[in-house]
Amino acid sequence: MGDFYRELLCEVYERSAAELGLVEPTPVASAAPVAVAIPQFSKVDAGLVALLRGQTQSIRLLDRRLGGPAIFRQARAHVDSVEQLVRYALPGDQRDSAAGELSQAAALAGWQALDLGNLDEAWQLHEIATAAARESGDVAALAYARAQQAYVLLDSGQLADAHTLITSARERVDAPVPPGLRAWLYAAEGEALAALGQRDAALRALDLADAELPDQLDDTLPYVMLDAGHLARWRGNCAARLGETSAIDDLTAALDAMGEGNYGRAEVSLRVDLAIAHAARGDLTESHRHAQRAADLAGRTGSARQRRRIGELLSA
Repeated sequence: MGDFYRELLCEVYERSAAELGLVEPTPVASAAPVAVAIPQFSKVDAGLVALLRGQTQSIRLLDRRLGGPAIFRQARAHVDSVEQLVRYALPGDQRDSAAGELSQAAALAGWQALDLGNLDEAWQLHEIATAAARESGDVAALAYARAQQAYVLLDSGQLADAHTLITSARERVDAPVPPGLRAWLYAAEGEALAALGQRDAALRALDLADAELPDQLDDTLPYVMLDAGHLARWRGNCAARLGETSAIDDLTAALDAMGEGNYGRAEVSLRVDLAIAHAARGDLTESHRHAQRAADLAGRTGSARQRRRIGELLSA
């Protein structure tokens, strides 16, 4: 058919030449094959798990001495790396072990985020920690991560919810756990009760912590740093929260046992507690001295959490 008639028919029927079948249809080019993305599965063995554990412990020790945003960034990057590794590891014992290391790393980073005042990130990191602990089957790590997450609630002013979460973490442990962890859980519960102003219940919880406390630290619980000196500091913290001047003796003994400059964040917290206790006694000179020293240390460690407590103390 000539072009004249083809154009005429197209005009009459208001259709294209292809639609009227007057020309051969243009062949459709076949689509290029779609490349299938194959995930890079992780190869996890006991040696790699040991390396992850060692790196977490190194960050933990640096955090105890220094703290601050730089150490947190290192911890956060470590969590992201381990999480990626676990996500693409094939199921099995070694993946479970790696998940256990992820739980510890995320709980550590979550506590650092809390100290820096990043409450939302602290909560999210503890969610990673609890999920990883659950996957690993480590009931001790799960109880620890869940109870420590309650401190995000404490710092948010949700005191009753924090106490409920800690109590739930302790009561839902469905397998034997080391006594050091049981002591830590009771002490954390005591702190939540002290924040609620429940003096007698707080002291009972601390007594239970003391009864559970082993003679020496448990190497299987590197994330639980609790001995007689630490528990004395914890008891002093609770007494200071309750406005009791008896806290001064416990806190002073804990400060002497700790040694100045050895534990940056812990020393800040302890000196804030001492400042509160001296203020309750009416000794404003000593209170101001400890508050000023705490402020200096908090500036070095970047502890927004403790700077907030110091600000509240100095403005009172």
